[in-house]
Amino acid sequence: MDTLAYVAFSVLLVLLLLLLWKIYLLRHAARALREGIERQRESESNTLLSLPCRDREMLALADCLNDELRTLRDARRRYAHGDLELKEALTNLSHDLRTPLTAIFGNLALLEREETSETVSAQLEQITLRAQALKDLTEELFRYTLATTVEALHPEPVELRAALEEALLSLYGALRQRGITPSLSLPAEPVVRNMDRGALSRVLNNILSNALKYSGGDLSVTMTPKGVLCFSNAAPKLDAVAVGRLFERFYTVETAGSSTGLGLSIAKVLTERMGGRIGAECRDGVLTVTLSFPG
Repeated sequence: MDTLAYVAFSVLLVLLLLLLWKIYLLRHAARALREGIERQRESESNTLLSLPCRDREMLALADCLNDELRTLRDARRRYAHGDLELKEALTNLSHDLRTPLTAIFGNLALLEREETSETVSAQLEQITLRAQALKDLTEELFRYTLATTVEALHPEPVELRAALEEALLSLYGALRQRGITPSLSLPAEPVVRNMDRGALSRVLNNILSNALKYSGGDLSVTMTPKGVLCFSNAAPKLDAVAVGRLFERFYTVETAGSSTGLGLSIAKVLTERMGGRIGAECRDGVLTVTLSFPG
């Protein structure tokens, strides 16, 4: 009887060890699948998932996941190809529109020299305004395609405070015309980040132009030693819904205005390409756009 009990115990122990080994292999295989999917998600690798075990069900699961990865890869490829074609079409379109627009402005300039009635003069003024809006949109389309095209940026050490002061100086005339005197709070010590100088200048100018567009007559600019910049201004025309859409392409608060709705969208694209973050919020009628470049 003792012998039978010993045999039964030994069999149960062996079965338990086999079960634990099977569980270990399944956990190891599941971990391999998870890590493989994470690698696929973070890169454009063409490698498929492989397993360190020969369990039939786990291998079947890996095959199903590989089928989905192939489908996802094909969809990515089609999307990238279509996106590239769209950008090329927009670039070509913006180029093609420049020639007739130049001719329109030339003819408008000639008509303005002619003696016309008050009604005709008013109509010519409206045509000029609409033509200028079309020209601005054309230029923004061209710049947007340049910003979103995956080309190598040229990072170099850039002092954020100096870049911000330069951007403010470039808009000094427009700020003065609106009667806006910016309130500045900048760190005394330099804040240096490795980024593309031209792209940063474009981001700052677009943010400041947006603040100028929606400002209720004020502008506050703060910057921390950690590379966080905040642009705040009273924005009576904005609400929470509008603020949530500020970074969307072609979105404008005033559809009848001359805004193209691409300025902040371009700023977002360039900021993220340089490893930064950008966001906006509106509290008690004050719009704040926050730009950060972690060190």
